Amino acid sequence: MTNKIYDIDKVIELLNEARGMELYGISQYMNHHYGLDDADYGKLAKEMKRIAIDEMKHAEAFAERIKDIDSKREPSTEFKGTIIKGQKVDAIYMTDRDAEEETIRKYNEFARICRDNNDAVSATLFERIIIEEQDHLNYFDDTANHIKELGNSFLARQTGKD
Repeated sequence: MTNKIYDIDKVIELLNEARGMELYGISQYMNHHYGLDDADYGKLAKEMKRIAIDEMKHAEAFAERIKDIDSKREPSTEFKGTIIKGQKVDAIYMTDRDAEEETIRKYNEFARICRDNNDAVSATLFERIIIEEQDHLNYFDDTANHIKELGNSFLARQTGKD
C-alpha cells in the first residue's frame, strides 16, 4: 500500500505542460524582442525582453517543483505552441494578449486540479504565477489599445534605445 497524498503523475503532467507553455512564451517573446529591436522600437523591445525573462523564471520554477516532487523525473524541454515570426507591431500585442489569457485560464484549471489532488504547494505555485501572467496580459492589452487608438504617434514615442 502506498502512502501518496496526491496523484504525483497527474501533478507532474500539469507542471510539464505549464513548463512547455512557458518555454513557448520565452521563444515567442524573444522573437518579438528581436523584431521590435530591429525596427528601432527600443522601449517595446526592452519590455518584451523583460517579460521573456519572467517566463524563464516561471519555466524554472515549474522544473524545480517537478524535481521536488520526484527527483528522478526530468522536466519537459518541449515547448507548446508554434512560434509566429515576422508579425507587424500592431499584431504582436493581440497575439501575445490572447496567449496570456489562455495561459491564465489553464493555470487556474491546473491550480484547481492540484488542490483536488491535495497538492497545495503546486496549486500555490500556479496561483503565484497567474498574478505575474495577469500583469503581462494587462501590458499586452494596454499596448495593443495604445497602438489602436494612438497609432503612429504612440509608436514614434517607442523608438530609440532606453
